[in-house]
Amino acid sequence: MESYLFADVEAAADTMVVEGYHKPGSLTRSSGAWIHAAGTAMFEAGRRPIKPHDQWIWFAVEAGEATLVWQGHELTLKQQETCFLPAGNRDAALQIDESVRCVWIALEGPLAPMVVRKMGALLHMPLKQGALPSQMYLAKQIVQVIVRHTDTSDATYQLQHLMYGMLASHWGQPVAMDAMLSHEIAKVVDTLRANQYKDNFSLAEMAAISRMPMETFRKRFVSEVGMPPLSYVLHCKMERAKELLREEGHTVRQAGIEVGMQDPYHFSKQFKNIVGISPSAFMKQAAKPDATIRGSSKVEKK
Repeated sequence: MESYLFADVEAAADTMVVEGYHKPGSLTRSSGAWIHAAGTAMFEAGRRPIKPHDQWIWFAVEAGEATLVWQGHELTLKQQETCFLPAGNRDAALQIDESVRCVWIALEGPLAPMVVRKMGALLHMPLKQGALPSQMYLAKQIVQVIVRHTDTSDATYQLQHLMYGMLASHWGQPVAMDAMLSHEIAKVVDTLRANQYKDNFSLAEMAAISRMPMETFRKRFVSEVGMPPLSYVLHCKMERAKELLREEGHTVRQAGIEVGMQDPYHFSKQFKNIVGISPSAFMKQAAKPDATIRGSSKVEKK
């Protein structure tokens, strides 16, 4: 069976690419967005052409490093960094210098572009963004489920649950690496969200909210959420900033203030470190017609 994503590569359980396909049930289709396919791959050094696709693809590097060459532009992705590959017939390839292990999920349905935007992406170009450990955990679960039940609707509700879990995790809603967040950690996560990440809580202040000693809190947070508290807060602040810049028409200064960064230089530096481009460049790209849902494109049918 040919790989869904990579040209000249066969996807099978005994090769370097493992993939599966999902046939959504009627209730899943009525939701407007669902998972079409998902897979993992391990590649050594070389160039792997990416095939044209009708779906938007969440693509993540699980280990190693790779450079996405897309329409003549290059985007380097390191461990636990992600991007969305826009739907359409694009000139794209993955360039690997040493080795890489990656995971991807293809989203389909009339509301799939809305899900893509809610996960902080633009529809017309890939942007680098970090992935919360809980998102990587859920993505690997999605691959496991879809490979076991490939070409059936047997796991359609489970896959919907996992997809929305990834969306919830992206927006800072309590999603644990295993089962549920404890009451203490969930209380901190909810407090961070309450003012839409405008507050700047120190580690000591977050520990006080949890009513745990600071070092105990830090270890518990990492254990349950998968990353240090301050790194988690910064991720959520930048995702909120993207929404403000794109959806609510804020200036760079206004967006920075809304996420608790009064100094626009500091805000711009943090934004570029995480997103890969400056806030002003992000606004410029987001304003393009093909960055909107109405202007989104599919593979040309011949």
